[in-house]
Amino acid sequence: MTYDFSLVIPVYNEAENIPALCKEINNALKGMSFEVICVDDGSTDQSFALLEEQVLNDRSLKIIRLRRNFGQTAAMAAGFQAARGTVIIPMDADLQNNPQDVPALLAKIDEGFDVVSGWRRNRQDTFISRKLPSIIANKLISHITHVHLHDYGCTLKAYRKEVLDQVSLYGELHRFVPALAHQVGAKVAEITVDHRPRTAGQSKYGIDRTLRVILDLITVKFLLKYATRPLQLFGKWGLGSCGLSLLTLMVTFYMKYADGLSMNRNPLLILSAFLLFAGVQFVALGLLGELVTRTYHEAQDKPIYTVRERVNFD
Repeated sequence: MTYDFSLVIPVYNEAENIPALCKEINNALKGMSFEVICVDDGSTDQSFALLEEQVLNDRSLKIIRLRRNFGQTAAMAAGFQAARGTVIIPMDADLQNNPQDVPALLAKIDEGFDVVSGWRRNRQDTFISRKLPSIIANKLISHITHVHLHDYGCTLKAYRKEVLDQVSLYGELHRFVPALAHQVGAKVAEITVDHRPRTAGQSKYGIDRTLRVILDLITVKFLLKYATRPLQLFGKWGLGSCGLSLLTLMVTFYMKYADGLSMNRNPLLILSAFLLFAGVQFVALGLLGELVTRTYHEAQDKPIYTVRERVNFD
């Protein structure tokens, strides 16, 4: 059976919020064709037991239980893979996202967009530990990926399923899905959504996630620009390093013949050798990257392009 949309909700120790969450979803989306996939990400409280109770009275609810806590990205990936809706909408289980925003996301999708990202304009979180790092991260991500969104961290988004099928999630890349989807040609939009203060349970996020975001951003930048041509990145560094090596070697010879400085007493000679060695290493790394890239695409029969639609093909 295919649904108009699927709600994918990662759940980790949210027992206090589950009954209210299920009630809110059913009240807000009554009469619509949808499924709710809750992914229990190794909860240690009564979250899974409460979800099982909800299933008895709510046939739209489905549960995936992971063997341990794999993290939000893995939980989302499990839900995305199991979803049977033509549009997939992830949201948090902490009641800070409002299910009443779902129709607005779907309406924007109907305008022809492939990804619609929620923007928590009036975010109900502490400024120092949550808002300020988020503002900095969003500006940095927008600048580097060239996909300008106000709120990459908002879980409430809508994706066409065929777009998500083109995006592989690893690590903690869930917040970068709009940028990764844009890479395969998706049209991305953003709308304002409601954000409510947490009233029960404990937040799973802290200031330490800023470092993880920076590391993930490096990965995303590489994937967006050099995933299919790594030699152009490492080769550029390698040629630059070799060029500097030649320059320092020329300076070394000049100092020997113009100033009479012995080469074996000149540290520039060592620097020249080091730069040459580093340049060769960068080029070799790029060539190895090219081999890995080709193995990856050819082993999976994975094309280096994506097709939006086909017309008049039998």
